[in-house]
Amino acid sequence: MAQFINTREDLVTEAIDGLLAVSGGALVRLDGYPHIRVVLRGDWDKSQVALVSGGGSGHEPAHAGFVGKGMLTAAVCGDVFASPSVDAVLAGILAVTGPAGCVLIVKNYTGDRLNFGLAAERARAFGLNVNMVIIGDDVALPDLPQARGVAGTLFVHKIAGALAQGGADLETVTAAARRVISGAKSIGMSLDTCTVPGSPKEDRIPVGMAELGLGIHGEAGVEQIAFTGAKTAMQAVVDKLAAAIDERPHVALINNLGGTSALEMSVLTHELIGSSIGSRISHVVGPAPMMTSLDMQGFSISLYPADDADIQALSAPVSMAAWPGLSAVKPIRIDVLPDGLTPITPQPSNHQETRDFLVDCCKVLISAEEDLNALDAKSGDGDTGSTLAGAARALINAIDRLPLSDHTQLYRAIGQELSQTMGGSSGVLLAIFFAAAGDAASSGLPMADSLKAGLARMQEIGGADLGDRTMVDALSPALDALETGIKPAAAAARTGANRTAGMLKAKAGRAAYINAKQLEGHIDPGAEAVARLFEHLAR
Repeated sequence: MAQFINTREDLVTEAIDGLLAVSGGALVRLDGYPHIRVVLRGDWDKSQVALVSGGGSGHEPAHAGFVGKGMLTAAVCGDVFASPSVDAVLAGILAVTGPAGCVLIVKNYTGDRLNFGLAAERARAFGLNVNMVIIGDDVALPDLPQARGVAGTLFVHKIAGALAQGGADLETVTAAARRVISGAKSIGMSLDTCTVPGSPKEDRIPVGMAELGLGIHGEAGVEQIAFTGAKTAMQAVVDKLAAAIDERPHVALINNLGGTSALEMSVLTHELIGSSIGSRISHVVGPAPMMTSLDMQGFSISLYPADDADIQALSAPVSMAAWPGLSAVKPIRIDVLPDGLTPITPQPSNHQETRDFLVDCCKVLISAEEDLNALDAKSGDGDTGSTLAGAARALINAIDRLPLSDHTQLYRAIGQELSQTMGGSSGVLLAIFFAAAGDAASSGLPMADSLKAGLARMQEIGGADLGDRTMVDALSPALDALETGIKPAAAAARTGANRTAGMLKAKAGRAAYINAKQLEGHIDPGAEAVARLFEHLAR
């Protein structure tokens, strides 16, 4: 897979320099490229306890993104997923350690332990006071003699960093770090492995599966489970965490492993708060990418039983954009709709033939969802089928509330339902269509003329005309032919829809922003939906 890098050899140094260039002078680096890559606080004067962390790159914003007042003093960066050298770590220690001493915060991986450990010994030989703490917060593999260090590391950075910034001495900061380490518990899940620059991607996780407990370097997890959605994925994570925590209130750190969208992360947050351990989560850090694994499409949850002092430390403001801050979990507040937007409920009535007709039409749109999405992906954002199918499902759910025996009111009620349940431009245009058709029907116009009036209003407001490559290209000829029967209307709709495949310049809708080459040979999805609907009714 292509990546936005120049060369694998220059990747880390160029990334560091990009971070430094936009830090406003808050960050500096040691003059040791390419082998010594150490990011430091630009304002550091060695008067307080220094905190040094680091490890392999590829976990950004960790660790350099957390260098700043109130968190890390220095970050030592290795190659992607490779520990920095002893000399690089030693350079970082020597650059920031004064009489107050230094704490090395190290994730529990062999390379990190060895290189940071030997660097600490050499620093002590220089007469420096250096303590080292090792984080092993991963609960995925409880039988391992030493757990891996993952995103729970951020709890240590923040709490120890706040204490050091407040002037605490070396032993106090070290003891606090070890206390946090003993309480932090983490586990991750992903739908795919990560892409390591310059290496072939490992396709270990099949489609339809999720891997639970994989490491931040792409190491295999404890098991692969069937993926059916965010709820069951979060439940699998929660089950592992529940066995490792007690009943005290906890802070949850919700970490994006790099390739998960912000929208998905919010859904996962919703599922965590609503899970069996949700009542034990008093505060949340995130959701945000903090300890990533390149582009891994996954997430991790870290829990820590914070006391009042810890909450204060986690809440202490810092300037680093990478730290998303701490938020208290509160019940969701819901305000009433403003006056004028509260739905006017029509008087429901039943008419079996109309009910069957509406449900049948809705089922046609639901069955076409995937095909219409595929068409829309050629010329838009690939959601036309889902938008129409969602509206169809909403109408079926609302069928008992509709005035089925009064077609004038029914048009208006459908328009109102679509305006509330159907997103995008299609929703508002169809709402206008049905509302205007209802107005026309109330003045005594027959069905075909009422629908034409609805189309005219929709075109007036939406700006689309015949030949603009929209649903109008199928709907307008279909309504013109409807007076002669449903079969001529269906034939006209199909002809109009097929004609859009040759229209190389859309003049309305999302396709108007797409170049001609992408549109060529592809029917407009809105026009296709109209054609399928009429063809079904003509059978």
